[in-house]
Amino acid sequence: MVDDIVLKFQRMVDRVARWARLGVPADPGRRRFLIIQIDGLSEAVLDKALHGRRLRHIRRLLRTGRLARKPMSVGIPSSTPTFHAAAMYGIQPDIPGFHYYDKRERREVHFPMPGAADFVESRQMADRRGILAGGACYGCVFTGGAPDSLLTFARLLKPTRAGLPLLRLLLSAALLGWVVVKALGLTAFELARFVVRTARSPRAARSESFRWLGLKIVFSVWIRELFTLAVSADLYRGARAVYVNYLDYDVFAHAFGPVHRSAMRALYHIDSSIGQLARVIERLPEYHYDLYILSDHGQTPTRNFRQVSGGESLESVVRAALGGAATGGPWSPPRPKKALGLTRHLARYRRTDCRGLLQRFFNHTERDRPAWAREDGPPMESIRIITAGPNAFVYFLDSPEPLTIEAVEPADVGEHLSRHPGIGLVLARSAHGPVCWWRGRPLSLDGNGDGGPFAGRADRGLVLKGLRDLMAMPSAGDLVLYGIGAPHSNVSFIDERGAHAGPSETEMQTFILHPATVTLPTPLTHPVQLYPHFAAYGDDEADESLRGVEGSDRGIRGARVVDG
Repeated sequence: MVDDIVLKFQRMVDRVARWARLGVPADPGRRRFLIIQIDGLSEAVLDKALHGRRLRHIRRLLRTGRLARKPMSVGIPSSTPTFHAAAMYGIQPDIPGFHYYDKRERREVHFPMPGAADFVESRQMADRRGILAGGACYGCVFTGGAPDSLLTFARLLKPTRAGLPLLRLLLSAALLGWVVVKALGLTAFELARFVVRTARSPRAARSESFRWLGLKIVFSVWIRELFTLAVSADLYRGARAVYVNYLDYDVFAHAFGPVHRSAMRALYHIDSSIGQLARVIERLPEYHYDLYILSDHGQTPTRNFRQVSGGESLESVVRAALGGAATGGPWSPPRPKKALGLTRHLARYRRTDCRGLLQRFFNHTERDRPAWAREDGPPMESIRIITAGPNAFVYFLDSPEPLTIEAVEPADVGEHLSRHPGIGLVLARSAHGPVCWWRGRPLSLDGNGDGGPFAGRADRGLVLKGLRDLMAMPSAGDLVLYGIGAPHSNVSFIDERGAHAGPSETEMQTFILHPATVTLPTPLTHPVQLYPHFAAYGDDEADESLRGVEGSDRGIRGARVVDG
């Protein structure tokens, strides 16, 4: 109710702000777009939330016919960096996961690390025009060509003034002040709820509880409110393209599970922000904004690998399967490091080789990795094992190029690992193409046969194609392991209760909500198909092409496979 009162006041401020606005955007009649990404939301959980009436603003947009809904498959890996590269630049990138190792560059790529996303974007996308050229992006992995960005991995150390032109106007002080007051109020409310819960159950209060309270305040209050305000500012100034990625749901789905009440509550708050932005667009008809709401991947509930392995880490299991000869000699744990003072600790964030601030906040993703794997690796190692979630990559470092299974010893290591109760699929390359093992037997990836974990799935062909595409990426491991499809439940190789990057239906099947007057490719089987559609907004004949019937293969023709 308070929001409605403030929004009524804001409408009055808007009229004055639009009258006093400094300058008018070029081509005021050209169509523009706003993409709102709900990170990590599967189509199945969207249905659950809609039926549970948690998403009243999205329900309104669908019920009134302002938006139409379309299913979308995101391919493999079902991961944000791969999705953003495909949708923003029109490529099928060499990005096998959120965390991997580039053998040719001898570089570990973990996207929250400063410099990692910038490294990938400059190597694989430098010759491509992004869909956000002349626009702004928030919370994304790559910039999409946007000159203005905030909390984008590729520009973590170089934030730009996204959303600030309107904020510099005195008339926006009231709105900014309200956001600060509202965020402070929500922070106080969350702190009070935490105190009450702790008083009722003191034994339940652990260090983890304080960390997740901090995450909730940062992501579900301050960052979300800041993103919403900044995007509103971009809309008022007539930015030609804006992409905002709300992270709240994904963060809590990883921590507690995709349908946990904390994740669903975060989804409710995101819906409120969507409602605010939709109302801003309604007040700016002269800018012809098209609103899109989509998700980059879903999540599936998982158990930790150690729960099904008797406490062993995946690294130990893999090294044992390889005969224990993969470390290049005996290894001893490093000596404990001296505690850093506050000044030196903060200064480390400025180093380009340091783990990112966000990744330090998400240190649950590092918990299962030994100390040497989180730093520079043991000296003279002959393999590198990267645990990225429900997926893991094994790299043999003797060669900078991908190895085939014929060059790996023992020869039956793939079959052996696939029998482990914590492992679902094992993939490798061979002289005759990609190969896969599932529960001790080979699984065909050529689309023939009906056996295996994907039998009966309507999207079986897309799954098999996605696995083939994954093994065509040079940076995918020489062995690729998935906890998805493990015997008793899906498994993640890091400490999380919700995971993605794999081939399960809830990971791959998402959605896009689009203006009812816009025609998208049908069916949407890969995010690369979105690129030509959004790139058309920068063309002189955008209105005609966007409102015309687009062929379902248009996005595929615009894609390319990056070879490094």
